[in-house]
Amino acid sequence: MQLEKMVAYHKAMGDPTRIRMLMLLAEQERSGQELAELLHLSQPTITHHAAKLREAALIKERRDKNTVYFQVNPYFIEQGAAASVAYILNRTGGNEMENVTQQSEQETLKQSVLRNFFAKDGRLKQIPAQLKKKVIVLEYLAEQLTPGRKYEEKEINEFIKQYHEDFATLRREFIMHQFMYREEGIYELNPKTMWTSWHQLR
Repeated sequence: MQLEKMVAYHKAMGDPTRIRMLMLLAEQERSGQELAELLHLSQPTITHHAAKLREAALIKERRDKNTVYFQVNPYFIEQGAAASVAYILNRTGGNEMENVTQQSEQETLKQSVLRNFFAKDGRLKQIPAQLKKKVIVLEYLAEQLTPGRKYEEKEINEFIKQYHEDFATLRREFIMHQFMYREEGIYELNPKTMWTSWHQLR
């Protein structure tokens, strides 16, 4: 399994266009259209290469209405390279490669859930019934809020309604899973260390 993940990592990296994409994304987040213009390639070509990089967890993506933005994922680039060196030269690095494999699988799961439950316009199709998938969705939504900002309940309602009409349920889920706390009708994000972690859920 370790070797398969390592091969997948190097296949993703083994293309000049994908290397250039990673270099551009290392500078800043960019949309697919921006990448296409900078690299003088078609949008479908960028989409194809982005899919390969995303499968190896080398990039992340987020949607803003109809636009997809890509971000580099430096942890997996660095750890994938380090784990390969350790594996090939038979140095102590087996556990590190296992950790990279596990985190890569988790990132793939997260991106799959977001693609399946969010429409192209960025709205949530439905609230997942499975707890793990629901927490992934809640985490994504919470990350769109501003840490340290105090929100009135009507502001949280309006924020949620951008994504789903059942703002009451999602607002309650934010509190239940420790993403936010409420005091006298004012909502604020908790520190991320308090958020329910979907990584440990089944």
